[in-house]
Amino acid sequence: MTFLEAAINGARPPADHAGLPVTPAEQARTAAACRDQGADAVHAHVRDDDGRETLTAGAVGALIRAVRAAAPALPVGISTGAWIVPDPEARAGHVRRWRERPDFASVNFDEPGAADVAGALLALGVGVEAGLASPAAAEAFVASRLAPRCLRVLLEPQEEAVPVALATTASIEQVLSGAGIALPRLLHGTGVTTWPLLAEAARRGCQARIGLEDTLLLPGGEPASDNAALVAAARRMLADASRALGAKRDA
Repeated sequence: MTFLEAAINGARPPADHAGLPVTPAEQARTAAACRDQGADAVHAHVRDDDGRETLTAGAVGALIRAVRAAAPALPVGISTGAWIVPDPEARAGHVRRWRERPDFASVNFDEPGAADVAGALLALGVGVEAGLASPAAAEAFVASRLAPRCLRVLLEPQEEAVPVALATTASIEQVLSGAGIALPRLLHGTGVTTWPLLAEAARRGCQARIGLEDTLLLPGGEPASDNAALVAAARRMLADASRALGAKRDA
């Protein structure tokens, strides 16, 4: 079965969607609901009491405790995006102060200090998802020499046109393959490319991602009620793709 990660909030403001989870309790309920619909892991952006993104040990710990209480067996990951703490040294410093730690964290390798942040995570035993939005990010990841210790790569092209996003993905993969990096690859889009790239992930046998971070809409274009509805729709799409591939092999 295709690995499916639920990206439940991202950097979106709460006004974007009534079902966007912000507090630890909201994120925990959402994580459990996504698990029940077939999510294999959850990716969240930690918020402080005012709803702003943060990497402080207290806020990270509160989120991790809440999610693990609501969904004990569900791996939980968080973002370490540079917009949260712009100074790379300070960002890595926050990571080192964590006492309750996520199972994994995403690190965008097109950001300054990415290798240092990833190294700090790995030193704590936190898995690293290497976020690669461009060939340059892939080259920075290769140069870091951290690939053998990482969990997976995120192929996350930012272009809005699907053919261009797929061309960027191919260029990223060319860099990875040229360096002999065979980590699991999770392909996902954002906005209008979300569902087409999820279908492409299914076709390729890649890991996949869905959630209100990436889209507010179901595959048919209607608004999604919440993250769980997106996960359920993604599971249906992935199952349909698997059956179609199986029928093709058997033909």
